[in-house]
Amino acid sequence: MNKSIVFKSLNKIGIALTALTAIGFATTNSASAATVTTLLQDDFNSENSGVANQSTLDYNQFHKFKVINGSVDLIGNGFFDFLPGNGLYVDLDGTTSPSLAGTLESQEFNFQAGDIVNLSFQLAGNHRNNDTESVIVSLGSLFNGTFSLGQNEPFTTFTQSFTVASATNATLKFQETGADNIGLLLDNVTLTKSVPEPGSIMGLLAFGAFGATSLCKRKQQQSVTNA
Repeated sequence: MNKSIVFKSLNKIGIALTALTAIGFATTNSASAATVTTLLQDDFNSENSGVANQSTLDYNQFHKFKVINGSVDLIGNGFFDFLPGNGLYVDLDGTTSPSLAGTLESQEFNFQAGDIVNLSFQLAGNHRNNDTESVIVSLGSLFNGTFSLGQNEPFTTFTQSFTVASATNATLKFQETGADNIGLLLDNVTLTKSVPEPGSIMGLLAFGAFGATSLCKRKQQQSVTNA
């Protein structure tokens, strides 16, 4: 077989492999190069100067949430502290609205297509009666799920991750479904979004293209030398 034909074939294979390697490298590193934005992070420990008392039953002075239905209680730190060591947390079925459990709602957030959203929160059982309580957690049209726990369940971390399909605005809601003044306990809410940086991906692809071009030139020089 003619040597020039062999080297041309090797050139094509080398270029293809180098390009594929560059694309794979760019894809792998795009996540690490993503810009992560924390939209909301709340452990409730700064509410009411870190103190829970009679005034925080039917609490509605949250820094990052508002109560839009029923009532919720801010408890912990020695006051109705069913799970000591967790600072302040929220009883989602407050004491002053027996016919309607509470709903917490955040401010509105903006999401773009391609955003990777991560939601994390902790829920615990009511620790007072034998009921299984449920909370509906929603983020506009992006996510909606029901979470249920038995009486003695400790704080349990739930995480959700998804990619936004189209631009939308959404608020984060925690809606207790009971109505008996005893609800699930909520703590440590975190909501983030991340967007891969286009510049980092293009830079890596450009590097791969440069590597492919360099490989082609070396193969051509070897071909001339060995002819």
